[in-house]
Amino acid sequence: MKMDGRRQSSNVVDGRGGGAVKAGGIGLGGILIAVVIYFLTGRAPDPSMFGSFLGEGTTVSENVPQTEEDSLLMVFCSQILAGTEDCWTEEFKKMGKTYQPPRLYIFSDAVRSGCGNATSASGPFYCSADETVYLDLEFFKNMKREIGADGDFAYAYVIAHEVGHHVQNQLGILGPVHQKRAEYGQNSPEANQLTVRLELQADFFAGVWANHDHKRFGSLEDGDIEEALDAAAKIGDDYLQKQAYGRTMPETFTHGTSEQRSRWLKKGIRTGDVSQGDTFSLSYNSL
Repeated sequence: MKMDGRRQSSNVVDGRGGGAVKAGGIGLGGILIAVVIYFLTGRAPDPSMFGSFLGEGTTVSENVPQTEEDSLLMVFCSQILAGTEDCWTEEFKKMGKTYQPPRLYIFSDAVRSGCGNATSASGPFYCSADETVYLDLEFFKNMKREIGADGDFAYAYVIAHEVGHHVQNQLGILGPVHQKRAEYGQNSPEANQLTVRLELQADFFAGVWANHDHKRFGSLEDGDIEEALDAAAKIGDDYLQKQAYGRTMPETFTHGTSEQRSRWLKKGIRTGDVSQGDTFSLSYNSL
């Protein structure tokens, strides 16, 4: 990705023992099986994010040495978050709405969020209770090592996907879906299907951001889209289940298949049209 000259967001907090990341300053964590458990069950943290509010996100790790790689990743994350802010501010304005951007909280090892406690093994997640995306930078370093997914646009897709959940929250989609999931019973097949719809829409919204980001900054280079599509495919429920168990269990899917995730991400990149991301009106088998 072309990132030169881009602004950095003021909504990034370094919770690894440092302070807030000043503007202009600066969902693979854990082992594969932990990632599989998260993507299959949505646990640790619960993707419905119904946990009671515990206050501001706080790290429970010791101070972490800042490597040059970490410094570059912090800048990258801040720039990508700024790009999502620009995109969604504009898109919400078209809808007659005002976009309130989320925070991005960078932690190491473990964190207490507004939705409860989580560890790096949970992978990146969005908490609607405090409107914050939580991310351990080790997730990016482990993507290549654990599942063979790598590249700056693949990393950007991870952030944009979690921001996509915030967009759902801002549009009033997240709350009603979570309530419906609770009525069905968490981890029931019906609840899992609703979660798949949420996740595929977040993939689509990540693609919408990429479309607008490229129009604004000319950010996408040869191979970038392929990086993100490869990452999407390698965190599909079917792919992860086959890697972990040698078989698939469709009734437990919570994020969609590799084909579905890649297709909805690609649709968002191709169209850039928010109105084409309705994953709830289609029959489940048509997703």
